[in-house]
Amino acid sequence: MSLRRAAIVAPIRTAVGKFGGSLAGLDAGQLGAVILKALMERTKIDPARVDDVIFAQGYGNGEAPCIAHWAWLAAGLPIEVPGYQLDRRCGSGLQAIVNAAMMVQTGMSDVVVAGGVESMSNVEHYTTEVRRGVRSGNLTLHDRLTRGRVMSQPVERFGVITGMIETAENLARDHGISREDADAYAVRSHQRATAAWKQGLFADELVPVPVPQRKGDPILFDHDEGYRPDASMETLGKLRAIEEKTIAGAVVTAGNASQQNDAGAACLVVAEDKLEELGLEPIAWFHSWAAAGCDPARMGIGPVPAVERLFARTGLGWSDIDLVELNEAFAPQVLACLKGWGWSRDDSRHEILNVNGSGISLGHPIGATGGRILANLTRELVRRGGRYGLETMCIGGGQGIAAVFERA
Repeated sequence: MSLRRAAIVAPIRTAVGKFGGSLAGLDAGQLGAVILKALMERTKIDPARVDDVIFAQGYGNGEAPCIAHWAWLAAGLPIEVPGYQLDRRCGSGLQAIVNAAMMVQTGMSDVVVAGGVESMSNVEHYTTEVRRGVRSGNLTLHDRLTRGRVMSQPVERFGVITGMIETAENLARDHGISREDADAYAVRSHQRATAAWKQGLFADELVPVPVPQRKGDPILFDHDEGYRPDASMETLGKLRAIEEKTIAGAVVTAGNASQQNDAGAACLVVAEDKLEELGLEPIAWFHSWAAAGCDPARMGIGPVPAVERLFARTGLGWSDIDLVELNEAFAPQVLACLKGWGWSRDDSRHEILNVNGSGISLGHPIGATGGRILANLTRELVRRGGRYGLETMCIGGGQGIAAVFERA
């Protein structure tokens, strides 16, 4: 059986809200409903033609279980359309798109909605201590955000890793990355995001979100909240290293690390032979993907083995890639990956890397990040007339994922 080509159609996203910011009043299910409704309106497809919905979420909970189907129903869309939720941590949003593409390629589906959503502002606290009752004493409430990072690997095998910041500090130490190196990279990210906003480069991919107010009409949220227009070596240099009390020579700060965010993203993944019938225009084709595991204590290096595996499977190489989106979990993590890829400090490929900013500046709403990146990567490929774009990211717990998309 020959595989069909899977087309990427109308990748869109909401603007990214700060933790506790403008989108904090909407939970993940509501954000998912907003982006799904917008996707149906923008593509003008009959929602009944959708075969399945795949949504990523890094911090799922019982308030909107199986969030793909929950959000679809909350958007008022047909109950006959199924959906499922997946979690590959930071790589979840990209994995949702990959899964949709494989379903289309193999003929199991013709049209799949893929994307993800995250409301980190509304992630709950929980306890594991009351199911069987508590006779006396105190209860422990875990913050799912921080607990998920500590428990991202089996402690019995790997010991306690205090969180993802520790893994970035390990890479900084392994690869000789200084605080100055990290801040310089972060400044570039913030500056590129600022320039992209000034040039209106996100306009086509954005979906405004109506945010209810206590009084009056809803306010439309349509601008990323996290980037720093004033970022400079001086302003970032004033920030204290987060782990300076526990790690000698710590380099990770709030200015050179990704943020905690709220956002949603989605696209259609459609079989090539159904595009004309449905009146849809692809912006890109899914080409290939790979994932790989790595040391959980150095999870940020995951894109290196993932890209190596992808290139080995496809025969592609760096000379074929016109744009690179490497999600910025932490500046030292990005710089470690570039060293792992063999890029020099003055490598010309820096000019095709994260050209409009990434996780440090635009944010990292875990389940939505893969779709956010795709929305901009594909449009930038069109603007530049490039052929192949690479999207890759590290994954908490010790993984990396990478995928290539080809301009339509």
